[in-house]
Amino acid sequence: MKSHFLFMLLIFSAGIAAAQINVRDKVKSNVLQRAGQRLDEAVDKGIDVLEGEVVKEAGKNKKPAPAGSSAEENGNADSGFDGKSSGTQEEPLKATGRYDFVPGDKILFFEDFSQDAPGDFPALWTTNSSGEINSLNIAPGHWFYLNGEDAVYNYTRDIDFPSNFILEFDLVPDDEYAYGITLTLYEDASHRELNDDLYPGDRGLHIRIDDEVWETKGYNNLGDNDWITGESTRGTVSKSVVNHVIIWIQNRRVRIYHGGMKTLDMPTNIYQGTKFNRLRFSGWDSGSWPFVSNIKITTASPDTRSKLITEGRLVTYGIVFDVNKADPKPESEGTLQEIAGVLKENPALRVKIVGHTDSDGDEKINLDLSGRRAASVKNALVKIYGIDASRLETEGAGESKPLVANDTPVNKAQNRRVEFICL
Repeated sequence: MKSHFLFMLLIFSAGIAAAQINVRDKVKSNVLQRAGQRLDEAVDKGIDVLEGEVVKEAGKNKKPAPAGSSAEENGNADSGFDGKSSGTQEEPLKATGRYDFVPGDKILFFEDFSQDAPGDFPALWTTNSSGEINSLNIAPGHWFYLNGEDAVYNYTRDIDFPSNFILEFDLVPDDEYAYGITLTLYEDASHRELNDDLYPGDRGLHIRIDDEVWETKGYNNLGDNDWITGESTRGTVSKSVVNHVIIWIQNRRVRIYHGGMKTLDMPTNIYQGTKFNRLRFSGWDSGSWPFVSNIKITTASPDTRSKLITEGRLVTYGIVFDVNKADPKPESEGTLQEIAGVLKENPALRVKIVGHTDSDGDEKINLDLSGRRAASVKNALVKIYGIDASRLETEGAGESKPLVANDTPVNKAQNRRVEFICL
């Protein structure tokens, strides 16, 4: 028993000694590690000082940047081999262009399918397949679901397109949207109600709207069959959201706007002498079809300065709002810029901003809504474009001053407007 106790005591003593050795080794290791770290810090500090002196000396040989400009603007930014600035903050590349879309002051065509019942095929359209009017949970109104296979959807009546016009519409592709949909504007002297030719009419313009690319193709069936093509991958449409597409045709020039940017600009994309009078949507080999609504055609680019200064009044359809909402939509930017420009060029000019609605809904609600819309336009001109608030008055007229009878979708669209009146 005694020998067993001595054996246990010996083991315990050895453990304490080993622990003391481990502690001493650990302390020694930590001391050496900290000493090494301090040595590294001292070396780094010395190198930093040396580098500072080198940079300071090198800076003496550089020409100073002109007042009001940055080193990057004058080519004096230090760069590594990877082409990036050696500073702690990297300035991303930015390009600035002019969002020059401004719709005209006359509505030529409007289709929101409000006259068609959900589940029906719209009365003023025809197809070689199928389609129906639907409602959507993400947006108000009626939507034409183009759900046929290898199908065309023709508007049955002629449209008197001028040489300079703007076509707008809302598009909601679903999650399966693949190859895209094609909008065709064409000239058809035979006035065929349904034209399912790949290249309908005498001459025309195909615009393919994909989630990865915009493609344009001018064609001529009367002579030269070569295509005049354009393509862009900027600002393509997104799935399962409302996309507002804007197409500006100016003689042979085609401009497309989407997502607050100009996505395509082709100076000569249409054959000389083309006079559009028909419109259709089509698709072949499509993974899925989209929903379409709020198709609007207006004259293009009114002389904002002339109308406001010489006539004292400007009616605009370029400041637009969501249903029952008061804030201007993003596509209103071009019009607001134009009006702000007129006000800045004429500092003595004072205007009243008047909001108008159609007659749908409650009269008191429309009156309140039109007033809030006028106020939001003023707010944008003041806060975004720097116009003095004392130069702007607002008024809501509601449905009390229609330009035309509120009896058709086109007429209702004409009554939904913002007016600027010189004071």
